[in-house]
Amino acid sequence: MQLKDELFIPIPKRKWTFLPVIDRYMFQEFMIPFTVLILGFIILFLIADIYDNIKDFLENNASSMTMIKYYLLKLPGHVEFILPLSILLACMYTMANMGKNLEIIAMRASGISVHRACASIYFIALVITGVDFMFKETIVPVSEKKAYIISKMVTRGTYEFDLKEMLSYRSPDSMKMWFFKYFDLDGIQKDVMLKKYRDNNTLDWDIMAEEAEFIKGKGWEFRRATVTTYDEEGLMPNRPQKMSVITKDISEFPETPKDIINQIRPPDELPTLVIIDLLMKTKNMAKSSKNLYETTLYKRLAFPWACVIAVFLGVPLAARNERSGIFMAIITAVGIILVYTVVSQFMLILGNRGVVPPLIAGIGPTLAFLAYGLYNVKTNN
Repeated sequence: MQLKDELFIPIPKRKWTFLPVIDRYMFQEFMIPFTVLILGFIILFLIADIYDNIKDFLENNASSMTMIKYYLLKLPGHVEFILPLSILLACMYTMANMGKNLEIIAMRASGISVHRACASIYFIALVITGVDFMFKETIVPVSEKKAYIISKMVTRGTYEFDLKEMLSYRSPDSMKMWFFKYFDLDGIQKDVMLKKYRDNNTLDWDIMAEEAEFIKGKGWEFRRATVTTYDEEGLMPNRPQKMSVITKDISEFPETPKDIINQIRPPDELPTLVIIDLLMKTKNMAKSSKNLYETTLYKRLAFPWACVIAVFLGVPLAARNERSGIFMAIITAVGIILVYTVVSQFMLILGNRGVVPPLIAGIGPTLAFLAYGLYNVKTNN
């Protein structure tokens, strides 16, 4: 009995206080492989882009500076996939390396849980989630657009100027259809046609004008215009009437040149605030358009959290296999992240088509995998 008492070793109390030495050490151990992985993935994606597009540049005698500019502009678009995988693999490498050196065991013996030891990694994941969101809001749409313009200019030469020619726009409520032969975002539109439809989708009237201008606070002004009304079936036109000026009030025609440009761009290229503004301003938006914008919005808000999900998966799986089977743990974690990406893209398609409510399509996969990650954290604490 005395021997049993002598061999008794009390279990140290868990420590959740501020541990600057441990936090700094974990930060350093994590950032080294994370930085290497980021650079490695950037190189891989760059090689893939070169392989896909170099033929077009060479056949059209593009300059070296044009090619360099194009490939640099393409890199930001890959961040969405690079960051989660880099965080996951760096996290698991860090945990595996520390487990190999028995550092995890030493921390646990000192009363420091694995998740407290990885607090700095969790913090980094949260910061990168915010950076990822802002990066895709501000840099990615601009860089993708410029890269696309460069690729088209290489083959067509005048594509940059053609962007504002022969522009067509259907209002979100599907009641108005605009055609611009020459569209100027900050000036006067040339050779404009506007078609107005009734609630039963028959053509009510149309306007053909040499010029059209949006006057802030007032509405649209059509100059040297011809207005034509149609019968109840929208087939037989009445006698056209020529007018020097036709004014349409802003309450009936609220779309501005900026709104028109934004709504003809794919939702993925629009900043979140622009999407929110479009949804709030357009009360009678067609269901198909609303599904597209709302699904994109919810997915935009949810997907950056893949960085946090990666840590919630990586730390428990690596800690559970710190002495054996780490390779299988890495394969499992990478597989889960890839499944999450595929499921998110599949749900995005269903949400855009209205098969699944936009909220569920955009946020559902992230919430489900985040809950799974939190469950792993709790069961392996």
